[in-house]
Amino acid sequence: MTGGVATTIKRQWWAWAVSLLLIVAAAAPLVLPWLTNPDDQRLVDLDVYRTGGEMLLEGRPLYEFFTPAPQLLPFTYPPIAAMLAVPLAEMSWTTAQWVWTVGIFVSLGVTVGFAFRRVLTKPAGQALTSRDGRAPASSDGQVLTKQGRPGGPTATEPAPYAPWLFALLMIACTYLMPIRDQVRFGQVDILLVALCVADCVARRPWWPRGFLIGLATAVKLTPGVFLIYLLVTRQWRTFWMASFVTALLTLIPFAVIPRDAAGFWFKALLDPERLGANNATTNQSIRAMLVRLYLPSDTLTTALWLVLAAVVGWYGFRAAKQALEAGDEITAVALTGLMAVLLSPVAWIHHLAWVVVVLAAIVGDGRDRVRLWVAAGVWLYFVVPVPWWGVSLKVVGWNVVGKIVQDGFGLGALFLVWLLASWLPKRRSIP
Repeated sequence: MTGGVATTIKRQWWAWAVSLLLIVAAAAPLVLPWLTNPDDQRLVDLDVYRTGGEMLLEGRPLYEFFTPAPQLLPFTYPPIAAMLAVPLAEMSWTTAQWVWTVGIFVSLGVTVGFAFRRVLTKPAGQALTSRDGRAPASSDGQVLTKQGRPGGPTATEPAPYAPWLFALLMIACTYLMPIRDQVRFGQVDILLVALCVADCVARRPWWPRGFLIGLATAVKLTPGVFLIYLLVTRQWRTFWMASFVTALLTLIPFAVIPRDAAGFWFKALLDPERLGANNATTNQSIRAMLVRLYLPSDTLTTALWLVLAAVVGWYGFRAAKQALEAGDEITAVALTGLMAVLLSPVAWIHHLAWVVVVLAAIVGDGRDRVRLWVAAGVWLYFVVPVPWWGVSLKVVGWNVVGKIVQDGFGLGALFLVWLLASWLPKRRSIP
């Protein structure tokens, strides 16, 4: 942290303190009901993580247990995740709930801070200028050359309004349905988003770049799309670090808990139903949308999914590479995050925590009113429970319309890929 940034934060300490209180007050109506629910309805995914840690401490098979009724949830993550969950198992259930919930909001804060950096900061020692008068910069705070290539990083510091805007963004993102589900179930996704975003866009990380992506991929396989992103964009050093960390954290359990490691990679991972009903409304992946069509055979569904996944993957990673080359790293990261949702066989609504980064990519530096209105529309769409409206429509006999609406968030994610890949570059070129 530079002296200028530290001085600015110290000068704004009271504003940051008030903004924190505003965030807590706004989140309380969401957090408290879930933390005071009956035990069997409270942070059920956190219960899975914590119970996984307990199984290791007790020496019991990790992939053979189920949480108590009525949930009956198995452990579905790689064995390193259970090893990392041991500290949760050492805590009381009440303490673990509060620690995890606070961690969700810290992770959201890290994600918002990195993703919305362009609207939260200004060039150090310079006043904010109008859109027409500003020096062009990338989403990573880098000066762009005349050819639009990133140059050297520019020094920035929090803008005078940063505490208030940060509070507004945090509150808005808290009420996105994918983030609400993070709190409701005690999920890990926003932490994984924060790790990947920080690894990609931090200017001078104190960790080896790629380490956090490797950690996220080892804990839950879906962030592995960032390995593809690093390959496509030829970030070789970061790719090899991320691959090394992923491999290391995957191999360690074979030395420590070999029975469980083998049980995951050679049995549990191969059971698609282990994750839950693939045709459930909460599953919004491309494959889930096809499964809900009730096609005549599983082979046809799988074939169509592979073809569509290949097309969407090609389009998405190609657009991410183009965005990075244009100096818009946040858009590149947002597109890659959407690939993690769409290409996965199973993608629950809480996996769409990547919408936070998508909103940041659309907002940009905050000076284009059209982009702000589009961001507001995307935010509203992912606040309301669109897929469940589809279920209601099917109940009253509107089956075709109901199925389309039931796939609302998956179709919305596909639309966001197009928005970031096609519409946003054109909008970015408008002077």
